[in-house]
Amino acid sequence: MIGRLRGIVAAQGEDWVILDAGGVGYEVYCSSRVLSWLAGQEGEATLSIETHVREDQIRLYGFQSEAERQWFRLLQSVQGVGARVALAILSTLTLQEIANAIALQDKASMARAPHVGPKLAQRIVLELKDKAPVLSLASVTAALPAGGKGATAASTAHAEAISALVNLGYQQIQASVAIAAASREIGSAATTAELIRRGLKELAR
Repeated sequence: MIGRLRGIVAAQGEDWVILDAGGVGYEVYCSSRVLSWLAGQEGEATLSIETHVREDQIRLYGFQSEAERQWFRLLQSVQGVGARVALAILSTLTLQEIANAIALQDKASMARAPHVGPKLAQRIVLELKDKAPVLSLASVTAALPAGGKGATAASTAHAEAISALVNLGYQQIQASVAIAAASREIGSAATTAELIRRGLKELAR
């Protein structure tokens, strides 16, 4: 199985790229976010790869980070979510927005993605609420290449705030939900201390 590819983008389509790695052109399907990022890259780019093997085909899916690939896998554990729908969700929502939607049981945000109706959105947030917390923490600590310094700072603040609440004795799911709510209320520029204070207020309700 292919787990990672490093090469030069030789061609790009609506939902795929040809990545020239070692003289071999690999067709890799990607979200629109990854495609936009690749369009701005000069020289070689590295993608985490998920390989799907079927009786009649082999398909490669590419991601900017391992956390994004893990979300791709987790989303497909929900009945009705295949690779196409999972990529649509990753194209529409950031990893933090996906984590927040699940933590807050916000089916409306999840339904923003193409091919995700209200019933499927509800199923996703319900079925993943107990599976997502650890992956949510991994998501906010992963500084995606396209994010820049602001995104990295926000990710660090989220991760530190969740970790602080866990260290205070709260469950991972409780901490994730509280910090997601705090972030939504305060905004992306919130510091770790602000998130912790607001998170504690959410937990005290």
